[in-house]
Amino acid sequence: MSSATVFADRIQFAFTVMFHYLFPIITMGLGVVIAWHATWHFVTGADRHAIAAKFWTQIFAVSFVVGVVTGIPMEFQFGTNWSQFSSFAGGVFGLSLPLEGTVAFFLESGFLGLFLFGRGRVPEWVHWLSGLAVAGGALISGFFITVANAWMQNPVGFGYDAQRHLVLTSFWQVFLNPYLGWQFAHVINGALLTAAFIVAGLGAFYLLLGRHRDFATDAVRLGVLAGLALALLQLYPTGDGVGHNVTRLQPVKLAAMEGQFTTEAEAPLAILGMPDTQRGVLLDPVVVPAALSFLAYGSFGATVRGLNQFPRNLWPPVEVTYYAYHIMVGLGTLFILLMALGAWLWWRDRLFRSRWYLWMLLLAVPFPLIANEAGWAAAEVGRQPWVVYGLMRTAEGISPNVSTGETVFTLTGFAGLYLLLALLFLLLVGKIIAHGPADAGPEASS
Repeated sequence: MSSATVFADRIQFAFTVMFHYLFPIITMGLGVVIAWHATWHFVTGADRHAIAAKFWTQIFAVSFVVGVVTGIPMEFQFGTNWSQFSSFAGGVFGLSLPLEGTVAFFLESGFLGLFLFGRGRVPEWVHWLSGLAVAGGALISGFFITVANAWMQNPVGFGYDAQRHLVLTSFWQVFLNPYLGWQFAHVINGALLTAAFIVAGLGAFYLLLGRHRDFATDAVRLGVLAGLALALLQLYPTGDGVGHNVTRLQPVKLAAMEGQFTTEAEAPLAILGMPDTQRGVLLDPVVVPAALSFLAYGSFGATVRGLNQFPRNLWPPVEVTYYAYHIMVGLGTLFILLMALGAWLWWRDRLFRSRWYLWMLLLAVPFPLIANEAGWAAAEVGRQPWVVYGLMRTAEGISPNVSTGETVFTLTGFAGLYLLLALLFLLLVGKIIAHGPADAGPEASS
């Protein structure tokens, strides 16, 4: 199979999955925001929480529908473009995907309708539980998808049949995969952090316009304080936990992410730099001495394996892995600083009057989405050349009878369709924001 065909299949899947993933990020995060407000309304009876819950549910619903639509082509690609992978690994990889569809999707979609339209028509406790179920369905959906990805990163619980295809030997090994716990925690925390920025950013938007002040002050306060805690958790322990998994199970990925070309003790941590794979050096580096050794192994004198310890045909695309990882970490650091500044302004009773800071919150809304995408790019590109780590190379997983031209043609179609979906999403969410929380329910007030 030609390298052009492999590249086209990879680009098509990367494009569709990265566009799709924008919407689960939003729903997994906003689901918890909805449950938070639904719970406070159930406990206190305060209308402001009911108004907020319904407002965020409207944005959740639009994101959920677009996420479902964009998720369908991904599922089909396993049969159309990745049939060899599906044939080889489907007996294990396919375990969690039907569970995501039959359990999480129906839980999320069914209770979403009940929460949106059930208030005043069902008992208050049923309406509250439906809000919790919306959040639970979104998180369970993320869990089942992460189970599948964690297995591709660290395959466990499998054997071989007579055709040398993988078969499941232990359900519990797959669902207790040592790679899974920290990866799932990092994914969910990243989604919650994104929701915190969305909540704070839209609250800042309304404050800048002088509209819906009660809703806006609640949103900015919740977004900033929760955002600070979540930004710190994204660094430690969840990010640190994922890093230790990579160090132990995928050391070549660690070397690529850090631009570590040579094996050395007291390995420095690269803050900035440009990897040169031809010469095997990091150009113009800005480093913290011995910090990588400490972060990876808990000792400043520990030896970190460099890319020179691995055959070149097992190297991932170093530049993409390195830059994606550093974009994620760099943005994560800025998130901590931005939310810490907001928490300080709140403590000084200046948060809601500092227009310059409100503008920063508003303009920052897209960046957690970028950081989430960059993190997944580092994880997936850094796994190359394997589609199932250590068992099947990516080039072996594609469909033998799908040509490069066919893939490019369908990719072009997806790009046009997804552009229309993006415009539709922005239009619908824009209308919800323009109407504001005052139009989110009959009890609302401006």
